[in-house]
Amino acid sequence: MVELRLPANSIVDRKAGKLFKAPAGAKRVRTFRIYRFDPASGQNPRVDSYEIDMADCGPMVLDALLKIKNEVDATLSLRRSCREGICGSCAMNINGRNTLACTQHCDDLGKGEVSIYPLPHMPVVKDLVTDLTNFYAQYAAVKPWLQTRTPATPDRERLQSRADQEQIDRPSACILCACCSTSCPSYWWNSDRYLGPAALLAAYRWIVDSRDEAQGERLDELQDPFRLYRCHTIMNCTEACPKDLNPARAIASIKRLMLERQH
Repeated sequence: MVELRLPANSIVDRKAGKLFKAPAGAKRVRTFRIYRFDPASGQNPRVDSYEIDMADCGPMVLDALLKIKNEVDATLSLRRSCREGICGSCAMNINGRNTLACTQHCDDLGKGEVSIYPLPHMPVVKDLVTDLTNFYAQYAAVKPWLQTRTPATPDRERLQSRADQEQIDRPSACILCACCSTSCPSYWWNSDRYLGPAALLAAYRWIVDSRDEAQGERLDELQDPFRLYRCHTIMNCTEACPKDLNPARAIASIKRLMLERQH
């Protein structure tokens, strides 16, 4: 049988997806299998395959995605902002793990194909872009700002000790990428009522802030069978966090504060 050889960058239908071939002379070809879905089209989701020459591409998954969008297939949709792993907008599921595309090195994914999907169990706007409306609403629900009744000293800021600041230092580093919440099975099935790891981490950050004067009210608002206690300490959230934060510990600390308050 004679093998059919197609021109470089030709599109080949493979089931529902398409294959974008690497250009002739490519030195280090790697295949990226990317979830494609446009709800407005009325078509079912598919997975398209893109062969990329890594010798002519940056080392991170985001580099490959931008190369695909800029040089191969401009219809691909994704979110991204900075390139320093701070903004969190390029969060997606890469080889089965929620992470940031800008900090995920391709060499750390082994030598096979790279599978890229949107964050799991979230409504898809298009391709790798998910609808985070509910996620941000839950974050807003914990009132993530300083609440005080005592007037501030007019000639200086509200101060706190180094020890008090260290309690909120790590939780304050959350970038709201949603990697933790979308890796949590409890959040998958109860996202309408369970606040999820990201929002609860933010709640903890303000509950333990020595300058905040609404700890009691904050705890009262979390006293619900679902908002807080749907967490079963599965630890997926901590494993998924690209900033090495520990939402599970924060949630456990809130539960402990609830118990201490009752006694």
